Amino acid sequence: MRTVEELEAKLSDPSEELIRDLASVDGDVLILGAGGKMGPSLAKLAVRAIREGGLNKRVIGVSRFSDAEVREDLERSGVEIISADILNDDELRNLPDAANVIYMVGYKFGTTGKEHLAWAMNTYLPGRVAERYKDSRIVVFSSGNVYPFTSIHGGGADESVAPEPIGEYAQSCLGRERIFTYHSHKNGTPMLIYRLNYAIDMRYGVLLEIAQSVYEGRPIDLTMGHANVIWQGDANAIALRSLTACTAPPTILNVTGPETMSVRWAAHKFAERFGKEPIFEGTESETALLNNAAKSFRMFGYPRVSLLQMIDWVAEWVKAGGKTWNKPTHFQERKGKF
Repeated sequence: MRTVEELEAKLSDPSEELIRDLASVDGDVLILGAGGKMGPSLAKLAVRAIREGGLNKRVIGVSRFSDAEVREDLERSGVEIISADILNDDELRNLPDAANVIYMVGYKFGTTGKEHLAWAMNTYLPGRVAERYKDSRIVVFSSGNVYPFTSIHGGGADESVAPEPIGEYAQSCLGRERIFTYHSHKNGTPMLIYRLNYAIDMRYGVLLEIAQSVYEGRPIDLTMGHANVIWQGDANAIALRSLTACTAPPTILNVTGPETMSVRWAAHKFAERFGKEPIFEGTESETALLNNAAKSFRMFGYPRVSLLQMIDWVAEWVKAGGKTWNKPTHFQERKGKF
């Protein structure tokens, strides 16, 4: 995989299971935050699934769309676009009704120094959206950052582990969950809280950051020595399929890959593909931010794209000089400062 066109085609390739699940829920799909990192590929995946399934549904993408290229690409793909700042009550109120809402709005990077904006986006706005769409199904994107660090030998935090968010970003993510949950109890709105950790695209993500460091001869910090990753196409498919699993009060679902991935191991895998030696600094901690996604595998099956396949694709992308985004994950962060 070497071009953006090949990448976009792979990300938007729907499974039969996704088509079946979208056919089983009534109504249109409204994606709030469709202009972010994952939003465009999720919207295009939904459109392809609907077309290939011959379904009578619209996909509506809402964002400020500060990048005109993203907006135009989505329009060409068949997504109906609405440019709106939904922090503005009038603009939120004027959005169309939809039976199915994917809530992807969030504020993470740059939180330090702009904590007020992070809390407004991540905690105040969810209450406004939950009231506006109280008669819809809502899949609420959240983060594995709400969990405490767990032992690298323990398989990660499953949904029974009580949240212990570190830092204001993670705290505001838990605030988002709590506010949506309150409104689900209040109005009987079916919801699913989707705790993701970490999606992989060729243009950004944990694997790209490790690969670039190996390829460029830069040291890799091993302090956060383990992580979970999942192909973004699989993560998007699970988000859309989660519309079938919304409940009141909300279902909580961890979404990630099945492996507890060693950063050192991944670096050596990239080094084999590049013919280089990795450089490390620091020592692996006995704990890391790790999620156990066994529940999602029982509900939706295992990801279609394996970890080694992702490593192959990322290595190929880096060697070919593929397009990348300057959106680091900061997965190494252990104090919650983003």
